Amino acid sequence: MIVTTESSSSTEVILNIAMDAADEEPFVARSYRRTVGNLSIPGFRKGKAPRSVVENHVGRQALLREALDYMIPETLNRALQDQGLQAFIEPQVEMLEWEPVSFKAVIPLEPAVDLGDFRQLRLEKAAAEVSAEQIDQMLERLRREMTPWEPAERPARFGDLLNLTVRGVMDGEEIISDDGVDFIPEPGNVLPFPGFAPYLEGLTEGSEKEFVMTVPADYPRPEFAGKEVAFQVTAFSIKEKNLPELDDEFAKGVGEGFDTMADLRADIAQQLNDDAEQRADYEFQELALARVLGQATIDLSDLVVAREVQAMVEERDRMLRNQRLDLDTYLTYAGKTPEEFRGELRPEAIERLERMLVVRQVVKEEELEVTTEEIQQEIETTLENTADERKAAVRRLLNTEEQRNAIYNSMLTRKAMQRLVSIVQGIDETAAADDAAADTEPETVADGAVESDAEPVTVVADIDTNETANPAAAAMESDSESPAAAMDTEPEPPAAAVPETQGNTEGAKPDAD
Repeated sequence: MIVTTESSSSTEVILNIAMDAADEEPFVARSYRRTVGNLSIPGFRKGKAPRSVVENHVGRQALLREALDYMIPETLNRALQDQGLQAFIEPQVEMLEWEPVSFKAVIPLEPAVDLGDFRQLRLEKAAAEVSAEQIDQMLERLRREMTPWEPAERPARFGDLLNLTVRGVMDGEEIISDDGVDFIPEPGNVLPFPGFAPYLEGLTEGSEKEFVMTVPADYPRPEFAGKEVAFQVTAFSIKEKNLPELDDEFAKGVGEGFDTMADLRADIAQQLNDDAEQRADYEFQELALARVLGQATIDLSDLVVAREVQAMVEERDRMLRNQRLDLDTYLTYAGKTPEEFRGELRPEAIERLERMLVVRQVVKEEELEVTTEEIQQEIETTLENTADERKAAVRRLLNTEEQRNAIYNSMLTRKAMQRLVSIVQGIDETAAADDAAADTEPETVADGAVESDAEPVTVVADIDTNETANPAAAAMESDSESPAAAMDTEPEPPAAAVPETQGNTEGAKPDAD
C-alpha cells in the first residue's frame, strides 16, 4: 500500500492511497467466502465451489466491488494510524481506480479552537423585573379561561366562539371543507386566510353567508397567494363569555389559599418573577457564550460545514414531512434551488458548529466530567415523572449505550455552560483571583449587561428547558446526525411568562395536499 499526501492544512489532509494485488487479496478472499454460499453453480454443492470457479462465474471485479464495503474503511483506518492522523468526522472518499484499487480520502481534522483569555471576561446579569401590567395581563387571562362559554342572543362579533360549516372554492376547486368547526374571529386570526375573520361579524345562529375574498399577495403559499376564494359559511351556534369582576369572590374561585384579590395578585407576581428569573438566566447564558464565541478563533474544515448543512437539510425535510409536505415541494413554492437553500443554511451551520466547539473547548480547559452516578441520577429523575406502566420500558431505553451517551453529552454541555456563567460573573475560583488583580472601568454591553469588577451576584445555573434541565428526557427525543449534535448547545428559551390568549385557529384551513 502506497500512501501519499496530496495536500495538508490545519483543517484537513487529503491522502491518495494505492493498493496492490497483495493488499487486495485478504479482502477479495473474504468477499469470496461471503459470496460462495449464495451461489448455485452447476456441478458444485452450494457453498462448495472453489474460488477460481466463483471468479469465473461472477468475475473478479464483482468480488472486488463487494469487498470495497470493508476494504476501504479498514485500509483507510490503517493509513490514518500509520500517518498519525485522527479524523474529526467520517472522511470523504473518492474512487480513483478499480484495478488495482486506489482512492482519495479527504480527512477533516479536529478543528483548532482558541478561546483567548476567556477567564478575564466579566459580565453582570440584568435584574429580572415584573411590571403591574404583566400581572394585569395574567389576571385577564385567568378570567377568560375560567369563564364558560354561554349562548349569545345577538349577532356575532370579534371574540365570540362560532360553530361553523365552511366551504371555500378557488379556481373551481374546493380547497376548504370543514363541518362543525369551532372558530373565534379575532384580528390576529389568520386562518384559513388573513382577512377571513371580519366577514363573520354579524352572523346570527342558523344564518348563511356567501362572500368572495382575495388572498394577500404575500401569502407564504404561492399556489394561493393573490387569488380569489369564494366562501359559503353557515353558523350553527354563537357563544360569548360574560366576564366576572376581578374581585375577592373571583380570587376565591381560582383555588384554595386565595381569600382576597391581593393574595391572588401576590401569587401571580411570584410566578411571573420566577419565570423572569429563568429567562434572565437563559439570556445571560446566551450572552456569555456569545461573548466567548466573539473572541474565539476557530478553524473549520469545509467538509465539516458541508456535513452540518446536509444534516440541517435532512432535519428540515423531516419537519416538512411531518406537515405533509416535502422539501422539493417547499423549495418549488419558495422559488429556490437546492443550492440556494444550502447557501442560506451555511451561516447557521457554521454558528451551530462554532457553538458546539466552544463548549467542547470549555469542557477540555476546565477539565469537566460527568460521572456514572450523575448519569444514573438523571435517569432516576426522569423516571420519577414517568407513568408507572411505562417506567420499565423507559428505563430500558435510557440505559442503552446510545441513550446514556446522549445523556452524558447533554449533561456535560450543561456543566460547561454553568462554568462559563460562573467565570464571567467572577465566582469561579481562578477567575475570581484574576478579577481581583484587574482594575478596569465597567464598559456597557448588550441589554443591560456590563463588563465589571463589581461584586458578583449569585446565578441560578440550571436553565429550565427540556434540553438542559432534563438531559435524560431530551436524549430520548434526539435523533440528529449532525456533527454538532454530539453536544447540544441550542436549548429552547423558557416559555414566555404571560402567553398571549388566542382563539381556536385550528378550524377552516386550506387543505395541505
